[in-house]
Amino acid sequence: LNDPIETKAIKSAFGEHAKKLKISSLKSMTGHCIGAAGAIESIASILGMNEDYVHPTINLDNPDPECDLDYVPNVGIRMPLRAFIKNSMGFGGQNAVVVFKKV
Repeated sequence: LNDPIETKAIKSAFGEHAKKLKISSLKSMTGHCIGAAGAIESIASILGMNEDYVHPTINLDNPDPECDLDYVPNVGIRMPLRAFIKNSMGFGGQNAVVVFKKV
């Protein structure tokens, strides 16, 4: 349920540029860590950004047709990274977004 909603939110925020963004889900590797999810995923993403590495979304074999952005399936990629956005979509509509940028 959340993946199509998150895709729609990214498209709404970034317009046509959304299709140029790399999208990844660390939750595919960790499972849902409930209250710790945002912190764990933020730390892993910061470490990835420092190494210019986009973590994969593992087991992404049949994506939802509504999720038509540039996902990073199964194998991470190396590319220059300057910033990333961390979306946290929680139970009951508790949502947060944070932006991290290299300085």
